[in-house]
Amino acid sequence: MYKYNDFDEAFIRSRNKQFRAQVERRIDGSLTEDEFKPLRLMNGLYLQLHAYMLRVAIPYGTLRSDQMRQLAMIAERWDKGYGHFTTRQNIQYNWPKLTDVPDMLDALGDAQMHAIQTSGNTIRNVTADHFAGAAADEIEDPRPTAELVRQWSTDHPEFQALPRKFKIGVTGSPNDRAVTKSHDIGLRIVRGGSGQTGYEVLVGGGLGRTPMVAQVIRPFLKKADLLPYLEAIVSTYNLWGRRDNKYKARIKITVFENGMEKFRDSVEERFKVTRQEFSGADQDVLREIETHFAAPAFRNAPEDAFDAALNADPVFRSWTDTNLTAHRAPGYAIVTVSLKAHGETPGDATADQMRLLADVADKYGHGELRISHEQNVILPHVHKSDLPALHAALKTERLATANIGLVSDIIACPGMDYCALATARSIPVAQEISSHFKAIGLEEAIGQLKIKISGCINACGHHHVGHIGILGLDRAGVENYQITLGGDHTENMVIGERAGPGFAYDEIVPAIERLLRAYLEVREDASETFLDAYRRLGPAPFKAALYPAEAERDAA
Repeated sequence: MYKYNDFDEAFIRSRNKQFRAQVERRIDGSLTEDEFKPLRLMNGLYLQLHAYMLRVAIPYGTLRSDQMRQLAMIAERWDKGYGHFTTRQNIQYNWPKLTDVPDMLDALGDAQMHAIQTSGNTIRNVTADHFAGAAADEIEDPRPTAELVRQWSTDHPEFQALPRKFKIGVTGSPNDRAVTKSHDIGLRIVRGGSGQTGYEVLVGGGLGRTPMVAQVIRPFLKKADLLPYLEAIVSTYNLWGRRDNKYKARIKITVFENGMEKFRDSVEERFKVTRQEFSGADQDVLREIETHFAAPAFRNAPEDAFDAALNADPVFRSWTDTNLTAHRAPGYAIVTVSLKAHGETPGDATADQMRLLADVADKYGHGELRISHEQNVILPHVHKSDLPALHAALKTERLATANIGLVSDIIACPGMDYCALATARSIPVAQEISSHFKAIGLEEAIGQLKIKISGCINACGHHHVGHIGILGLDRAGVENYQITLGGDHTENMVIGERAGPGFAYDEIVPAIERLLRAYLEVREDASETFLDAYRRLGPAPFKAALYPAEAERDAA
């Protein structure tokens, strides 16, 4: 994993010192809130409904065990003992005092972490496949690319006041787990005709008020051309992007209003200039970065303990069925640790849970952890012989829930419990759905399903690409929940279709139950997922289940 060099260390210390002085000026009244706002946003500090919120970057979702322990310490010392992992692979602290934030940033710096560019109209935290460097289907580890992009974009002098926020996602696998098509720029590592790896470059994706699927702007880009090409895209957007209406300021609108052909032509013309400005030093930097991402020393060991536990313990077997993914190394598995225990807040982790995750990473996982956009924690390299002991350890802190990919593995934004932009609650809806389907015993029967919940149209919960998406809105002061169906966040990304009128807060869980009972009735067999059934049958049987009164009227 990447470790800061002397420049990185000095840069972070300097930025933190600068922000400490700005906080002091805000506290003594030298800065008004309006003057302070752009300064705090540059350092990841929001003002939410009840308190400040500090958003900390976890670049491309990768953490060392000592960094996870530091996050736990910060949660206990300056917050309420927990943190919230987000869909951009960040962690948020929801209750810091303004006077404590400079100390929190210094503590992050001690562990080679920061909160720079986790907010504002700039290039945000670069995200990546949470199985990077471990997945059996991987063409190439995308994290060196993501780190190169992080270094290029951090404090880039031209891109600190873009028309709107800007997000980049990277994947190294044909099976896209990084939701690249929802990003302003998506990078997919692919093989060219010569067998060399390069990038398929996507542009103009995004969810929120106007959801759009990113389009291919370059089917194959040489690795040496990456930064000059990104420079060309972002500088074109910076010039063309609208600043008269923040709701039309994202690059997806720029591409849509001008057309991909015109936008591509402008980028290619700009690329002719930017390519000449890059001497190749960026490739020297990339080669140095790649040395930090060598695979750990995998070991050969018998798997007898794993096989014995599978045969003896049905609870363990259930967990292995849902929470393990194939690893590229023989004898190893990728472990997804669920932060979605039934009835709990999706993505929240207590300080004790974070410390345990750090401990088991050291003991069983080569000291590495990942944060997924699905708000879970990954141990990317665990030998199968260690899985029974790992499972037992996770159970001590309610981290052994066997539900990855099931009904209760819900993505949910903080919603109106925290967010100043939210128009409805998300967390209680997620908690009730999770608890309800566990209680009625249908979770395992339903099988693979992606439910995603957002508390406003900004879509931080990715509801547009959920197999079932739930959007909370305000209707004359009353919470109202719209349902979308058939979304897909993968390489085959599809925006879900709105099913019909929304539901009141006390109606949404019964509506989801009717929907899923209808699925169980119409699927061909247990191997046909909800999404497959929806694609085969279309929306009609599912809408009939959601709106039975309308279905009866139509039948009459």
